[in-house]
Amino acid sequence: MNDFFKLEENGTNVKTEILAGFTTFFAMAYIIFVNPAILGLTGIPTGAVFLATIFATVIGTLVMALFANVPYALAPGMGLNAFFTFTVCFALGFDWDEALGLVFICGLINVLITVTKVRKHIIRAIPVSLQCAIGGGIGIFIAYIGFKNAGMLKFTADPGHWFFLVPDAVTNVADAPNVTGVGVDSSIVPALQDFSSWGPILAVIGLVLTIVLLLLKVKGAILIGIILTTVINAVRLVLLDKFPEFTFDVFGPFEQLGDTMFAALTSMGSLFGDVDRLPMALLAIFAFSLTDTFDTIGTFVGTGRKTGIFTEADLEAVEEGTGFKTKMEKALFADSIATSVGALFGTSNTTTYIESAAGIEAGGRTGLTSVVTAILFLLCIFVSPLLNVVPAEATAPALIVVGIMMVSSFKDINWEDLGEAVPAFFAAVLMALAYNISIGIGFGFITYVIVKLSKKELKDIHPILWICTFLFLAYFVLMGLFDAGII
Repeated sequence: MNDFFKLEENGTNVKTEILAGFTTFFAMAYIIFVNPAILGLTGIPTGAVFLATIFATVIGTLVMALFANVPYALAPGMGLNAFFTFTVCFALGFDWDEALGLVFICGLINVLITVTKVRKHIIRAIPVSLQCAIGGGIGIFIAYIGFKNAGMLKFTADPGHWFFLVPDAVTNVADAPNVTGVGVDSSIVPALQDFSSWGPILAVIGLVLTIVLLLLKVKGAILIGIILTTVINAVRLVLLDKFPEFTFDVFGPFEQLGDTMFAALTSMGSLFGDVDRLPMALLAIFAFSLTDTFDTIGTFVGTGRKTGIFTEADLEAVEEGTGFKTKMEKALFADSIATSVGALFGTSNTTTYIESAAGIEAGGRTGLTSVVTAILFLLCIFVSPLLNVVPAEATAPALIVVGIMMVSSFKDINWEDLGEAVPAFFAAVLMALAYNISIGIGFGFITYVIVKLSKKELKDIHPILWICTFLFLAYFVLMGLFDAGII
């Protein structure tokens, strides 16, 4: 084991690596409850998503451990699962199996750009300020989802400013079964709930518990917060004699997994059969790849430089290298492989988790840390019956807290420079206001180009950025014409 993982060479030992593996696991295990809650909104069976989350995590983390020999764990990414649900499925109208197909293609693209110099050009094309804005904006978006899931928000619209949403073929809006929703114009005003019901109160309790645990630096604070909030809710239900009937069925999710396994491949016909949807499909793939790439690189650079896990040669390889000559190249390859594998099981993009920093801080320096984390995730299969016991109010605080952590990337933006602040602001804020990550990215790109054109700094606009901006502009124009009924 010492020879395989080169423990002595990396200044560590078996005991330290095992402890670090446990630490990483407890820091990120919340994803097995949160991911099904988010993806389940699209109609994917939550039991299947639960298992897909575990299998994608285990396989991706083991590849990272055994191929790259670095202490990083992978799992379906927060933000990427929100983009999958609220943008690709809800906003763009793709079915969940088609969205899985897009994720699978994204993984293949990431493999391609990892073994070529395309990655170098992409990294150089997106300004650092926009990279930071995208990360922080996703944090705001995730936190907003958490507040909504907790039932802590209410929305009020002026009389006469709301209308039924119905399919095109339906003319009678009073036909309730065919009503798909209610639309409201900009008169709608958000506000906090009055906390007269139990749901928001439970969410606040969970949020306070989680924040206190984090401030006290308790390992696994987010997971413990979910568990404690669930227990509080369960005790209340028992006292009121309202606890739902509970059956311990470990094998039920495996039956559901049959509905999602390889759905990413079988959906290809419908996904690309409609030429009219091709631009939206390409836009979704682009946004998936962009977010996944910079999320992973940010994690590696942010945690690997100061710990010595990655040398300067590794860091330079992000921009200049090809193939698998360094640990960084191998780690990026493992990350890209995991996305396609996860899609085949039935989950959104699998990416390297920033929570791996917890295990690194505990002394993890090699792939043995990741092996331990993967084993612990595999054992979580046996807690699948508890999935239906965890209420949305218990996972909502985890979303809010993760959002708080992600907005830390705003610190690297020079807000005093208006030319840098304007694109960053639009990219970050519009993600939450439009409830759509790709719209935020699009406005960030477009305003960046406008700023550079105004300042006559065209040389700062990378050709890739020009192409992306044009695609986003075309998308906004087409969507406007579509909503107006012109096309």
